[in-house]
Amino acid sequence: MAGATDKLTVIALKKAGLGKHFDGGGLFLHVRAQGRYWRMKYTYAGKEKLLAFGVYPDVGLSEARKCREEARALLRKGVDPGLAKREHKQASKKSEEAAMNTFGVVAEEWFRTKMPSKAKTTQAKTRSILNNLVLPWIGSRPIADIEPKEVLDLLQRIETRGLNETAHRTKRLCSNVFCYAIATSRIKHDPTSNLRGALAPVVSKSHAAITDPSMMGELLRAIDGYTGSFVTCCALKLSPLLFVRPGELRQAEWTEFDLENGLWRIPADKMKMREEHLVPLPKQAIAILNELKPLTRQGRYVFPGERNLGRPMSENTVNAALRRMGFEKGTMTAHGFRAMASTRLNEMGRWSSDVIERQLAHAERNKVRAAYNRAQYLDKREDMMQAWADYLDELRELGKVVPFRRTAGGNV
Repeated sequence: MAGATDKLTVIALKKAGLGKHFDGGGLFLHVRAQGRYWRMKYTYAGKEKLLAFGVYPDVGLSEARKCREEARALLRKGVDPGLAKREHKQASKKSEEAAMNTFGVVAEEWFRTKMPSKAKTTQAKTRSILNNLVLPWIGSRPIADIEPKEVLDLLQRIETRGLNETAHRTKRLCSNVFCYAIATSRIKHDPTSNLRGALAPVVSKSHAAITDPSMMGELLRAIDGYTGSFVTCCALKLSPLLFVRPGELRQAEWTEFDLENGLWRIPADKMKMREEHLVPLPKQAIAILNELKPLTRQGRYVFPGERNLGRPMSENTVNAALRRMGFEKGTMTAHGFRAMASTRLNEMGRWSSDVIERQLAHAERNKVRAAYNRAQYLDKREDMMQAWADYLDELRELGKVVPFRRTAGGNV
């Protein structure tokens, strides 16, 4: 809207030389060597002030006049237009920063930064929790605005489904993202720190496992009689022999095996502790793998999925087979084969705990000792694994408790 005292014209603006060219109502074009700038003089609270409207010709005459009228309207309401402009600019900047720093954006950045060093299974579980349990509820929220109650609501939503341990794991994951946001100067406080004690405590449960020798014999005979998939049957047979973690077994690749020298070399990125793990193969395990080899060797995985040969078998396959054989969840699990071996080997007292723990791929807190143990215990572990396989054969065949016999050189 043009004012009654408007003086400038488009032609006059084009010809304007250095200096100030007034249009009326405080608006003027300040022509300088560096450029042409729209300004407005005004008085607020008894003080003369200056307001900038942009650069000519990017901002034309009509637009400059519109800005002037908007500023004058604010003055009539008792509002300082300069202060209002700064506040609007700050609010816009804050809004843009909030949009760039939602929980989802920060979580993705944290994932890309921190998770590549973790095992693939850990990455997959973390991704699943983020995508299914967290991001749908707070992913679009500015991370600086998230209150403890919002996080508690999503955690309690998980808890009410009976997934208490998952709720605690989700809380830790959210805390990791918030702490990353603190480290990268997005927020100053982790809202999950206010939720201590808000969730029901996790009741620790050991993986169900058969450790009684007579029942172990029954389990081994049941595995021999398994009538399902041959691939699953082989995985079942190798589980008690090698007692690796279920995820390590099902994701085994043929390129990791040296059957001629009886060694399985599991890469660090597949291991929970992020260290390469060597598994000595007893002759019984080598025989099973050689029998399976013609069926799956053409693919990547030793135990491929039934529906997709390019993927490993499902994480539930071995557990489902155990249920099919009549072993309930509270009696035996795929992970229970580790507890079975650990319990019996320690009870027998024939092998040092260091050798057993190393074969279980449990972490050694002392890094120097860990490096020594990896080199020192391989021969002893080879003897132990063969002796363990022979012991399982006797349990299977005799169906009774038998003494554990060491192979030559098996004492420690």
